[in-house]
Amino acid sequence: MRVRPVLAAVLSAAAATALLASPANAAAGPEPRTVASAAAGQHRAAGEQVTVTLREAIDALPVVEEDRTGYERTKFRHWIDEDRNGCNTRAEVLITEAASAPFVGAKCSLAGGVWVSPYDDVVLQDAKALDVDHVVPLAEAWDSGASAWSAAERQAYANDLDEPRALIAVSAKSNRSKADKDVAEWLPPAVGYRCTYIDDWVLVKTRWGLSVDQAETDALHRLAAGCPNEQLTVTLAR
Repeated sequence: MRVRPVLAAVLSAAAATALLASPANAAAGPEPRTVASAAAGQHRAAGEQVTVTLREAIDALPVVEEDRTGYERTKFRHWIDEDRNGCNTRAEVLITEAASAPFVGAKCSLAGGVWVSPYDDVVLQDAKALDVDHVVPLAEAWDSGASAWSAAERQAYANDLDEPRALIAVSAKSNRSKADKDVAEWLPPAVGYRCTYIDDWVLVKTRWGLSVDQAETDALHRLAAGCPNEQLTVTLAR
């Protein structure tokens, strides 16, 4: 089940806490270990869990100059219907993140429903008014290491439903304002969501073994200094 911090605006805090702390979630996957031994470097193993604070995770991200040579959005195949239930990745995110569930019709057409866009605190009642954003944009992923991945790895990244914080339903306006920008260039207009956004950005970069450039790591350190030093549990994708 995909669970995002934005749901706290709709669910009670107690319900959200209970869901995140449930035995099913705690027991899933391998036993977590620290970032020092697994989040970076040659000891990474896909499917392994690491536990790390936000600031430790930022420190562990390798700083590398970015290179967009050869990037094309089509090199990240999306949106796919991996489970063949008739709904592609975009629709799956919209259905799961709806504050009020839409009606799912033929060919996964969505009618009705209510969404809260956490980037700008906008309430939307039309699925067509939303985009599903890659928290770390495809072009940014390419710049940060995905250029060396296989086509299958890039497809998995572009359709990552296994990590609830990798993809997010937001207003089309906010997503298009963000475009391919990193955290040194763009932050959500909703100031109260920015620490969650930083957590998500760092978690995704850690999960996929992506690097940061100097401006990005400087911005992350500056921004994290004003945020709670949250403990993140990350399931490594590669």
